[in-house]
Amino acid sequence: MFLGTGTSVGVPFIGCGCAVCTSSDPLNRRLRSSLWLKDDNRSVLIDCGPDFRAQALRAGLTWLDAVILTHEHYDHIFGLDDLRQVRHPHDTERGLPIWGDEATIACVRRVFAYVFDGCDTGSAKPRLDLRELTDLDQPFNIAGLSFLPVPVHHGTFQVIGVRVGDLAYIPDCKQIPEASLERLTGLDTLILDGLRRTPHNTHLHLDAALELAQKIGARQTYLTHLTHDYDQTCGDEGLPAGVHLAYDGLELEVTGIGSSASASCAPAAE
Repeated sequence: MFLGTGTSVGVPFIGCGCAVCTSSDPLNRRLRSSLWLKDDNRSVLIDCGPDFRAQALRAGLTWLDAVILTHEHYDHIFGLDDLRQVRHPHDTERGLPIWGDEATIACVRRVFAYVFDGCDTGSAKPRLDLRELTDLDQPFNIAGLSFLPVPVHHGTFQVIGVRVGDLAYIPDCKQIPEASLERLTGLDTLILDGLRRTPHNTHLHLDAALELAQKIGARQTYLTHLTHDYDQTCGDEGLPAGVHLAYDGLELEVTGIGSSASASCAPAAE
């Protein structure tokens, strides 16, 4: 499920009076990008931005097996403190597993230093078990699901997309290296950054996203991390066949994992 499909500032933009930001269509309200993968027995969150609490309440998310962080930007990690309220059924003393690359895990440890400093202040803290992805060429396992890292470029630095079964989630991206493109063959569903209609320094814009989507050749592609350039009132008007605008709360089936699961956006894709 898509818990959120918006940019780092969300939609509506504060102070903007454009047609999308003032729209009465609920699909034009976009929380920060996030995906929730779930079935009856498994629950995995990809990215945990500052809107996580609202997303979880709206989607009915109450428990998680783990969280995967694509990178360390504010709109992808600043909801981690709210995980203190989320149950994880295989609870251990170490806490909820949080997966990310070296830079992301280091940033979480620094930004949320109070979680890891060992000091008892009498206040509640989330219990987080930081797990660094040391080999981005190898899949990692969560609750019986195999996740394959897909390194991509987001401006001048590398972030991690994720493939699980026949679905790939790449919310912040400017370029995909050839080696990573090889990991995206045979997809049923591609969820891809499509920030806005005009070029951007660190994100794919619409034409670039469409070109990449055609090259990858997934059966269906959903554009996410969307600004107010996109009006959901018009739906997928003007997009090629098989390409869609994602919206908060959208649910998709994930194939190729051996059993049925779903994904949501804004929360996350299910």
